[in-house]
Amino acid sequence: MTNTNSNWNKNEIPFLLSPAGKDYLWGGNRLNDDFSKNIDMEPLAETWECSTHPSGEALVASGVYKGMTLAEVLKNHPDMLGRHANEKGELPILIKLIDAKSDLSIQVHPDDEYARIHEDSLGKMEMWYVLDAKPDSNIIYGFRKDTDREEVVNALREKKLESLIRKVPIEKNQVFFVAPGTVHGIGSGCLLAEVQENSDITYRLYDYDRKDKEGKERPLHIDKALEVMNYKSSEDPRQPIRVLKYTRGSASEILCRCRVFQTERLLMNTERCREYTKMNALSETFQVLLCTDGCGVLHAGDEALDLFKGDCVFIPAGNYEIKLHGIAQFLRVRC
Repeated sequence: MTNTNSNWNKNEIPFLLSPAGKDYLWGGNRLNDDFSKNIDMEPLAETWECSTHPSGEALVASGVYKGMTLAEVLKNHPDMLGRHANEKGELPILIKLIDAKSDLSIQVHPDDEYARIHEDSLGKMEMWYVLDAKPDSNIIYGFRKDTDREEVVNALREKKLESLIRKVPIEKNQVFFVAPGTVHGIGSGCLLAEVQENSDITYRLYDYDRKDKEGKERPLHIDKALEVMNYKSSEDPRQPIRVLKYTRGSASEILCRCRVFQTERLLMNTERCREYTKMNALSETFQVLLCTDGCGVLHAGDEALDLFKGDCVFIPAGNYEIKLHGIAQFLRVRC
């Protein structure tokens, strides 16, 4: 890919995003404390960092489109999406930060076919990257043994669902892929980055009989969950083979690759060298950078963006070179 100044369109430079916040009852305060989100919510359970979903749209926080929703910008400039261009300005993915002070509900997501028919939506496959976890933190990941609808229904009735599910201890820097149909849940003490399909469809099986701030139990979706869940036993999820590729001032590794997205981890350290970490914008698709630690500067043409822990950058599809400088870690997501 050739990079020349003549290919540069200053109206389509990379730009920062400002997330939508969610105050779900299981959330904590780490997204404000650790990532400086400055969102006036307590608790702050999730931030939807890169989202065009109407349930939580990200705003553009820098450049000529500052103050507009990301969906508005992409609707007006579909070429920024490359091969994913569409008239609605919708992304195929949604990227979140999640702070689970308490356990999330035990839940399941449908696949695309079921969601299209029953919800007029995409389904939801997702991956989690563990940013931090308390020593006793775990996730719920499928069933411990093969089961069936009747056994699950009886376990729900007797409030013994937890006897069927598989709990997996987790540690910082681990990766988990959650396929549609997998019964799952995020345990207390987990701080995660999540990359998922652009969907807000969750079927709750069990919510620990909790009540919200208004004293009401959150709705369950048992019938639909029973229709979409995988009743086969799940082995303990194995960590994918990860190979660090080194260049001067940086290293990268693929965390997850599926039919919807690819997620890499980029480690950057150019403090002691004059060279920048370089990467190309992709002419066929957009990219997203989420800074998970440290700080740095992104250079695109004559423009520069200061980046800090928690910042999220949308990189339009194009044919130009991007340079990074500093000491930082990023998740790099593309479709």
